[in-house]
Amino acid sequence: MAISKQRKEEVLAHYSDWVKRSQAIILVEYTGANMKSLDAIRAKVRESGGEFHVVKNTLARRAFEANGMEFPRELLVKSSAISFAFTDPASTAKALTDATKGSEFVKVKGGFMAGKALTAAQVKALSDMPPLPVVRAQLLGVLQAPAGKLVRTVAEPARGLAAVIKAFTEKSSSPAAA
Repeated sequence: MAISKQRKEEVLAHYSDWVKRSQAIILVEYTGANMKSLDAIRAKVRESGGEFHVVKNTLARRAFEANGMEFPRELLVKSSAISFAFTDPASTAKALTDATKGSEFVKVKGGFMAGKALTAAQVKALSDMPPLPVVRAQLLGVLQAPAGKLVRTVAEPARGLAAVIKAFTEKSSSPAAA
């Protein structure tokens, strides 16, 4: 069923807004997939802070071009769905690859992140990265480790002196010392 020109403009404006707000965009081919499996993918991606929508290739191409993005033409052929990562590209890519794992009908075509086109292998590598909160925790641990070691190194002589004084006072206050 054809959609009106006004509706196309509304959809195009919506796609353009999502493209501007997205940190990463992942394109998926869903030939032969049923609505139940697409809804499951959509729910998983939303949990990770993204959006997943079936799109018309021509409208998606126009939205990308309106935002200055050059996509390889082969990514926008056949049936296309787009996942928009608004908060954390790695967790959205992971949610998408987890949801499509084992499905013969849904496959990742490629994507776009930080001004660069991504291949399907690069999207897979992105999905293998830990989510942003985990990376932040790892970075914080790396930054805190030298400070913790410094504190222990500086405190060790005082701790050793305190242990010697305590042992001496326990020895001098014991009944055997009298």
